[in-house]
Amino acid sequence: MTPENPQTTTQPGALSHLKVLDLSRVLAGPWCTQMLADLGADVIKVERPGAGDDTRHWGPPFLKDAQGNDTDQASYFTACNRNKRAITLDIAQPEGQALIRQMAAQSDILVENFKVGGLAHYGLDYASLQALNPRLIYCSVTGFGQTGPYAERAGYDLMIQAMSGMMSITGRPDEVPGGGPLRVGVALTDIFTGVYACSAILAAIEVRHRTGAGQHIDMALLDVGMAILGNQAAGFLNTGQVPQRQGNSHPSLAPYQDFPTLDGAMLLAIGNDGQFRRFCNAAGRPEWAEDARFVGMAGRVTHRSALIPAMEALTRTRSTAQWIALLEDKAVPCGPINDIGQAFADDQVKARCLVINQPLAPAVAAQSAIKSIASVASPLRLMATPPVLHRAPPALGEHTDEVLAELGLDAAQIAALRQGGVV
Repeated sequence: MTPENPQTTTQPGALSHLKVLDLSRVLAGPWCTQMLADLGADVIKVERPGAGDDTRHWGPPFLKDAQGNDTDQASYFTACNRNKRAITLDIAQPEGQALIRQMAAQSDILVENFKVGGLAHYGLDYASLQALNPRLIYCSVTGFGQTGPYAERAGYDLMIQAMSGMMSITGRPDEVPGGGPLRVGVALTDIFTGVYACSAILAAIEVRHRTGAGQHIDMALLDVGMAILGNQAAGFLNTGQVPQRQGNSHPSLAPYQDFPTLDGAMLLAIGNDGQFRRFCNAAGRPEWAEDARFVGMAGRVTHRSALIPAMEALTRTRSTAQWIALLEDKAVPCGPINDIGQAFADDQVKARCLVINQPLAPAVAAQSAIKSIASVASPLRLMATPPVLHRAPPALGEHTDEVLAELGLDAAQIAALRQGGVV
C-alpha cells in the first residue's frame, strides 16, 4: 500500500478466503457485502433477470457516457456494489432455486433482505440452507426483524428515521423559521445497518473458527435506528427527558455549532474548557473564559442564550478563512461548512486518496458507452492487508456465464437456462 494508492489489486485482501452469496438489494445489504468485497471476499450478487437491483434505475443522477451524456444507468447502484461479480437468476423457478442451493453449499456467507419468510417459499431460508451447509453464516436484513408485531412489514430508511425518533432531533425547533423534523441527508439507518451487519458477520466467522458451525444473523433497520440515537437515547433512558430539535447546536456541549462569518458560516466544535479558553484569547475576548457563567461546560450549556449571541456578533467580523487561519494552530476545532463538491476538493480528502476510479471491462464499456466509474475509497485502512480493487460495479448479469461455469455447467447447459429465462 502507498499513500498515493491506498487500495491495491496485487495482493489478497483480509477476507480473500471467503465466499459470499449476495441476495440483497437496494442499500443496507449491498453496503454490507461491498464492505466484505472491499476486504477481499468473493461476492456474487444475484439479481432478477432483465430488471436487476432496483437502484440500477433510481435516477437521476445517471452515469455519463464518453461524450458526457446521460446513460440509463443510475449512479446510486455504484455506491454499494463495486468489487462484486453479478449474475442474473430467477429464484421463482425450480432450476434457479437449485442453483442458489448449489452456490450456498459452497459459500461461507449469505446475505438477503427479503421480507420475513419470503425465501422459505423457495426452500432458501436459513433452516433449509443450513441443512445443506452447516458452516453457512446467513444474514437476514429486514425493516423490523424476524420477531415482533411488525416483523412482516416492509421497512424503509425514511420510515425508520421517523419511527426511531431520529427525525424528531434533526432540524431546527418548530418556532424557528424552517423549523420541523427532517431526515438525515443520506439513508443513515440503511448504511449503519450494513456496517453493523458486516460486524456481526465477522463475529460469526470468529465463532465458526471455534465451533465449526455457522449461524443465523437477524439484522433489523429499526434496531439499528434506535441504537444510533447514541447519547440522545442514553439521556432519555436515564432522565426521562425527551430530546428536542435544536438545529446544529449540541444538547451537552457549547459552543458546538455553526456560526455566521463575514462571508458565510463556519463550524466551531469546542469540546472542553481548554479549547474555549484558547478561542477566547485568540478572538480577543479573554474575559469570556473568566465569566462565572461560562466556566465549565455545564455553565456554558446553561447560559448558551447569553454566550452564543455574543459569539455570533464577534464571528461576523471575520471571514471563514480568516477564522480558520486564526484558530488552526491553537488546537481549536474550526472548519468550513462545505458542500459535497468542496469536500472532494479539500486537500486532506485528496491526500487520503478518497476518490477511486475504476475502468469497466472492455466489453461492458463498449456496450454501455461508460468508460469508468468513480466512487469513494474504503475507509478501512488495514496496513498489512488493505482493501482491494478487483472490479468496477458490475453490469447486470456480467459474470453469469463465468459463475455458472465454476459450478460445473457447460456452455450448452448455460444456454438452455438462458433460453428458459432462468438466467
